[in-house]
Amino acid sequence: MQPDKQNKIDRLYMRMARTWAENSYCERRKVGALLVKNQMIISDGYNGTPSGFENKCEDENNTSKPYVLHAEANAISKVARSNNSSDGATLYVTASPCMECSKLIIQAGIRRVVYGEEYRIMDGVELLRRAGVEVEKLD
Repeated sequence: MQPDKQNKIDRLYMRMARTWAENSYCERRKVGALLVKNQMIISDGYNGTPSGFENKCEDENNTSKPYVLHAEANAISKVARSNNSSDGATLYVTASPCMECSKLIIQAGIRRVVYGEEYRIMDGVELLRRAGVEVEKLD
C-alpha cells in the first residue's frame, strides 16, 4: 500500500479508537483500541473493569484498581471469544502498550501496532520491536 494511503487509513482508525475510548468509565485515563485485519475491524476494546464488576476503575486514593483491564487486553480477549483470528492484524491503540499488553500482542500474532500518545514507561514498545512487531507512533 502507498505510504500516503496507509497514513490516511491509520489516522482514520486512530480517530475511531479515540472515539471508542470515550466508552471507558476510568477517570484518570481513557484508552481505546481497535484490532483491524484485511481492512475490517475484528475487535475493539477500552480500559475498564472485568465483566460483572462495578464500573469504577479507581479506588478512594484515585489509584487504578489492580484488576482493571487495558484496552489492548480487552480487544485481544474479545477476539479470542469470536471466530476471528488476530494473526497478522494491526492494533490501533490510543496509548503505547505496557509490558503486559505487549506480551499479549506478541502471543496473539498481531504484526503491527499503531499508537497515539506515549506512556511514561516505554518497555512494552521496546519488547514489541524486539519481537519483530512493526510499531509506529502516530502524531
